Amino acid sequence: MKKKYLITGGCGFIGSSLIRLILESENNFVINIDKISYASNKDSIHNANKNNYLLIEDDINNPELLESTILKYEPDFVIHLAAESHVDRSIDDPESFINSNILGTYNILQSSLKFWKNLDKLKKDSFRLIYVSTDEVYGSESNKSIFFSEESSIKPNSPYAASKAAGDILARSWYKTYKLPVITTNSSNNYGIWQFPEKLIPLVVKKCITEEKIPVYGDGKQVRDWINVNDNTQAILAVLSKGRVGEKYNIGASNELTNISIVEEICSIFDNLIPRKAGKYSDLITFVDDRPAHDFRYALNIDKIINETNWRPSISFSDGILETIQWYLKNREWLFDVTKDRYDGKRLGLIKK
Repeated sequence: MKKKYLITGGCGFIGSSLIRLILESENNFVINIDKISYASNKDSIHNANKNNYLLIEDDINNPELLESTILKYEPDFVIHLAAESHVDRSIDDPESFINSNILGTYNILQSSLKFWKNLDKLKKDSFRLIYVSTDEVYGSESNKSIFFSEESSIKPNSPYAASKAAGDILARSWYKTYKLPVITTNSSNNYGIWQFPEKLIPLVVKKCITEEKIPVYGDGKQVRDWINVNDNTQAILAVLSKGRVGEKYNIGASNELTNISIVEEICSIFDNLIPRKAGKYSDLITFVDDRPAHDFRYALNIDKIINETNWRPSISFSDGILETIQWYLKNREWLFDVTKDRYDGKRLGLIKK
């Protein structure tokens, strides 16, 4: 019998990568609930068919739909990824983040709990709910010798990070109070193919293609740990399989890089692949006003997931970024079509004085 996965937000960047991975096995079936927001992309799940996949276009803030879907399909696992995720947008429109990331997570927890409580013991013991979160819940750490562990305090600094941190706390409390078998993952910055070009790497790639100015916030020295989305999805499944209920697991790749170094690396790759007629791509770099409350550094200790699941990141940043850029170059039509009537490229997240 096929294992059934209920995925929320499966048409998003990480969600679609996860579904593609799950569907590599003929023994799996995915029910994907996605409201199809501006950043969603149905086409990214190219290995789906009617025998292994069902898309339900609806909102996780429709609790009646959630409950009826879970009861109808009786998933073995629920993986909750549906979320608003762009920090700049959270500054302009925090209410959307509260609704999706906090109320939506509450609805997932409650619907899963009602379903789980009525399962027989065998299915009850094997059921898992994975809540996919972010390293941004920990806040910023300027000391380069300190790395966030799963025991680190939650200190979010943006509306986005705060909304995800609230989800972390809700997930923990539903385990502690109701014994719902929840596991939380906190991953570092993801990159890879099919990412909506409001995020740094695909945005810079698009600017290089059009030879437009490349905006860099502040001095560009903010540090992030970059993980290829394929490594992250492998880690999520490792946690699903081997992780302990009620626990949280950091997922990173130990690729600490400044934002400006990322931009310069992309420019350098473009210099090699498609040289400009006049100058270098780095000439397009333009420093702009920094984001309000812009965290300086995120860095994760990933010993726990390595020790408990044997998962390790396998894709080097140099290989991953080159592969990602080459994919976007081969899929330029998608890169530009996906933003039509969705995102005009204008700066978001500036607080009006």
